[in-house]
Amino acid sequence: MTDACCAPSTEGRQRLSTTVQAAVARTDVPRRPPRDMAYIPGGRFLMGTDDPVGFPADGEGPTREIEVSPFYMDETAVTNAQFGRFVRATRYRTEAERFGWSFVFHLFVPPRLARTVTQAVANAQWWWRIDGASWRRPEGPGSGISRRMDDPVTHVSWNDAQAYCQWANKRLPTEAEWEMAARGGLDARRYAWGDDLTPGGRHMCNIWQGDFPNANTEDDGYAATAPAKSFDPNGFGLYNVSGNVWEWQSDWFSPTFHVGGPRHNPAGPPTGMSRVIKGGSYLCHDSYCNRYRVAARSANTPDSSTGNLGFRCVVDAA
Repeated sequence: MTDACCAPSTEGRQRLSTTVQAAVARTDVPRRPPRDMAYIPGGRFLMGTDDPVGFPADGEGPTREIEVSPFYMDETAVTNAQFGRFVRATRYRTEAERFGWSFVFHLFVPPRLARTVTQAVANAQWWWRIDGASWRRPEGPGSGISRRMDDPVTHVSWNDAQAYCQWANKRLPTEAEWEMAARGGLDARRYAWGDDLTPGGRHMCNIWQGDFPNANTEDDGYAATAPAKSFDPNGFGLYNVSGNVWEWQSDWFSPTFHVGGPRHNPAGPPTGMSRVIKGGSYLCHDSYCNRYRVAARSANTPDSSTGNLGFRCVVDAA
């Protein structure tokens, strides 16, 4: 299992289950793509990496040729505004709301709440359990999202994401679909835009700069989540596939299953304990968690929720 620093697990919490280079040519795009979704042409690509800066224990390698069918993917992670429409239509309550708490990064906890904190993640002391934290109140009671409606929704579990997908007639991507889409037509590159993290000194994503976890210089312009359409899109027109928030995948996590697994539309192992997350977040830093690379992967339990974990959806193109 990967580091708790990425997105801590609520393991042990009672589970409440809910049922850039030139863009690739798009001459085969159907005439009416779904609203705010990008067409991903499918085909073959090189998935994974043997990059020495990676994390072999996460199962990032070996590099292998994978084929996926065409599909559409949300241009952005699901935003607070979009999730709010779902909640108003269905009266859905997230697992964080039902459990009564979620994980918040320590620097974001208001001082009046910080004095009451009694529980932090053992191997990632910067993650604090905050009673009352949820998608509506990302830093706990007294916080809100009225000025963050275009930011990705956070504090949503895999189960919450599944509920949203069902309502929206969409689904979560497989890890293979997500990685192909995130690459934007660039094979064997470290990032969605190439191999240089900051080409020409320009920030391309929302990640941590400075001394983690104590001081973020915010050189990229953000301390926490950025609006979902920040920074340039990749070659397929997708925003923030690196950094900002981790994104839930449909696959169960395994560091080894893919080595001998399917090469056509792989969907991960049939069972597991945790689900794959991809893309990294605003808390990723090369000193400990450079998982904002497109081949990087991590995992969390399906009922977990944190202030840096969201999702985006796909639909089949057929």
